[in-house]
Formats: sequence, structure tokens, C-alpha cells
Amino acid sequence: MWARRTVRPTMWALIILAGCQSATLNERAGVGCVELANQITLSDRILTLNLLSDAFSQGCYGTVIDYGAKAHSAFRHKTFSVLKETASMFIPDGTLTDYVLESYERGYLSFLLSASYFKTHKTQDAKVELRQLDHELFTPLYNYGEDPVNLVLSAVMWEQLGEPSEARVDWLRLRDQVGALRDLNVNLRTFAEFQMDRIDRAQPIQSGWQIYGIGRFPQVDWNVEFLGSSNGYFRVSPKRGFVPACVSETGARISTRNWFQKIATRHNHAYHPLLNMQSWIRLPVGIIYGLVPMTAGAGVVVGGCVADAMLSEGRGGALCQLSIVGGVALMAKGPEVIEGTLQPDLRHWERIPEAFVVTWAADPIQEPCLSGMRGAQRMI
Repeated sequence: MWARRTVRPTMWALIILAGCQSATLNERAGVGCVELANQITLSDRILTLNLLSDAFSQGCYGTVIDYGAKAHSAFRHKTFSVLKETASMFIPDGTLTDYVLESYERGYLSFLLSASYFKTHKTQDAKVELRQLDHELFTPLYNYGEDPVNLVLSAVMWEQLGEPSEARVDWLRLRDQVGALRDLNVNLRTFAEFQMDRIDRAQPIQSGWQIYGIGRFPQVDWNVEFLGSSNGYFRVSPKRGFVPACVSETGARISTRNWFQKIATRHNHAYHPLLNMQSWIRLPVGIIYGLVPMTAGAGVVVGGCVADAMLSEGRGGALCQLSIVGGVALMAKGPEVIEGTLQPDLRHWERIPEAFVVTWAADPIQEPCLSGMRGAQRMI
């Protein structure tokens, strides 16, 4: 009897302590979400997108819902201005124009909103955002294009929301699209077909799907390439490679290489005729800009040495040497000016994963497509 009476106060003390610790953690998380929200400014579009990624990874789903919806509406359409578009031909690309979401970014933002609603148990709102994702994949806006990554994310989310018939539609689209994309693992087509057959047999994923984000989207590099390029005169490449695709018995890994291709072909005539035309007009302008410091530098060298020779009666002096150093330094700025003028607009959502893994393995250790993947973070 005495032992029972001594245990009860101890148990209550532990419960109270655990409750205090939980409250402290929730309070800290809330403070972190408030700080993130205070940093978001819709005037800086890339910063806003990056902070939305941070908010989702830190569990600030309310912040994602509030500001993600605003960003989706504000960053979706391009407003054309004759004055700005004309002036953009004489200055670096994207200086005067606001960034507009690429099609894959609109789709991924819809996924984050749907996942945030799912995490906060708002099922109907999550379904609305998934339907918006589907709409974004096919809407012929300023930039457009269906992509396999968002199809995988959408299919998995539909099943998580108890809508296997909707998921089957996305698996079907993925199967047909993967068959047409040579740079994707053909096994993804088989994986999609398997999911369709499973849904047709009314066999749900008992343990539920899990989604992991892998790493971070590589930085983008570029240089000028006039021969063999279909994207104007730019050769756009990632600074490091993407992880390969993977298919296992319990899941699949798909990289965001296809998202990078949208950035790489941004100046393609067939995709963006206006940007392509502006880049070609900007080429002679950039060369002329570059000739100015080169010509000025040559003038400094010649003028300084001539003046030095006249002043020193042909014996030469420090003025000529100083003119050569200064003139050469000025001439060296020419290529930098040309490069700065020709630089393409490669702005993009930076803090997005390099790849995604979808799996129904209960333990991530049991998923072969997660093996050796550093920086894996569970999203769903």
C-alpha cells in the first residue's frame, strides 16, 4: 500500500515534467515559425520561395499555408510591359522584370500546400490543392509543361488522402510520360504500371506512403556556346550531377533533373520566343559595352606613354609604366562587362530537393532507394 502511494506522486511528477518539456518545445517551434514568417517579403520572390521550403521542413505548416497561397497567386502570372521588355534588351536579363514561377514550381508549391493541409488534418483543403496541382501541370500559361516528379508526388498524396482512383490517373500519366523521356529510368514506367494494377485490384498500401526529400537542388552554371546549341547561345549545366533514378520492390527514387531542364531551356525559341529574341539582341549590345573599357584602356596606355615620352624627352619614365598597368587593368574589365550584360536570367527556387523517394517501407533502412542517400528528410 505504501509503495503504491509513493509511485503515484512520482508518476505525476514525470507526467508534469514531460508536459513542461513538450510545451517548451512547442513554444520554441512557434517562435521559430514567427521568425520565419517575419522574414518573408513577397517583394523578394526567390527569398519567399526559399523561406517557404524552410517553413515546411521545420513544421511551420500554418506559415506555408498563409504565405504559400499568396505566393502562388502573386508569382503565377507574367505582366508584360513594353517599356520594361524593351529596356531589358540593353541590360542584364531579369533586372527589370519580376520572377515568374516555372510550371514545376507552381506544381511543387501546390504540393507543399496540400501536404501542409494534410499535416494539419484538413483533408478537403488538401484535395483542393492537389486538384490545383493537376491544373498547373496542364495550364498553357507563360511557361508550361507536365513533369514526372510532380506526378509522383501527386499520386502518392492522393492515396494518402484516400482517393486511389485519382492516384491511378497520375500513375497512368507517369507511365505514358516516362516512356517518352529517355533520360529517365525506364523502370519507373514499370513501377507506375505496378501501382495501377495494385489499385485496380483494390490493394491499398497498408503502412501508407512516405515521401523523402534528398539533398538540395544543384547550383546552375552557364557559358556561351554558339555552335550546337538549341537554347540561344547559352550552355546551361548543373555544377554537379543528379542522383540516378532507382526502383525497388517497396519504392522509387526520382531526381529533379527534369526541373533543371526547364531552367536550361528557358531561352529556347520554341519555349520562350521573347526571351530568345532579347538574348540575341543583347549580344551585340554586350559586345559594344565590352569594347568601351577595352578602348579606353588602350587609350590610357597609348596616351600615357606618348605623354611620358614628350615630357621626358624620349628617355621614358614612370608615367608610361603606370599607364600600361592602369590601361591593361581597364582593358581586362571588357570581358567582365560582356559577360555581365549577356548573363541569362537563371533565377529559380533554390531550396528544393535534388530528388524524392516515395516508399511504403515502414523503416527507411529497409528502402534500397534510400541507401547511401545523405540529407534525406521525411516530408510525409
